[in-house]
Amino acid sequence: MKQQRVDGFSLIEVLVAVLVLAVGVIGTAGMQLAALRTNQQSSFQTTAVQLAAEMADRMRANESQMKLGAARNPYLKVNYWATTHGDPFPPGKRCDADYCNGVELALFDIYEWQKRVYSDLPGGRVMICQDAEPWNSAMQAFTWSCKSGPVDGGSIVIKMGWQEKAPDGTLVRTTGKEFAPGVALTVQPYVP
Repeated sequence: MKQQRVDGFSLIEVLVAVLVLAVGVIGTAGMQLAALRTNQQSSFQTTAVQLAAEMADRMRANESQMKLGAARNPYLKVNYWATTHGDPFPPGKRCDADYCNGVELALFDIYEWQKRVYSDLPGGRVMICQDAEPWNSAMQAFTWSCKSGPVDGGSIVIKMGWQEKAPDGTLVRTTGKEFAPGVALTVQPYVP
């Protein structure tokens, strides 16, 4: 009898091919996950910029309150953190249906804005203050502290942050174990 020779893959060759394919699929899945996280953080950044610009426009429109000093301007008292303060409380008067004076309008603007921060940014934090130095050169980041400058405190700045995640899924924190503002928008520059 004649013996026939059959060519083909051996079991070891098949296992090596499956292993190479599995490594490629796992690598592709990891890249896809990192891309999704980066896309989500980009979306939060866009939302924060839009919210900050919206509040800046509302502040500029309420000229009577913006002319007040820092001690009396209700906008400059905003320091809201969604994880600590929770869902914001409505003001005494709703200005979308009733006539409001400047103070009532400012309080209503702040309430509406905080509601959006609460719902749109995870662990969202916002602060409006006069700040002479919103950027910390040593940390290479914006800071939550508001440093007064000469004569009336400095520029009026809206600072916004949220619980950001790095592409590897870890929480982004500063050395003080908190997250830094991701957006700092100047509403009114300091003019000496």
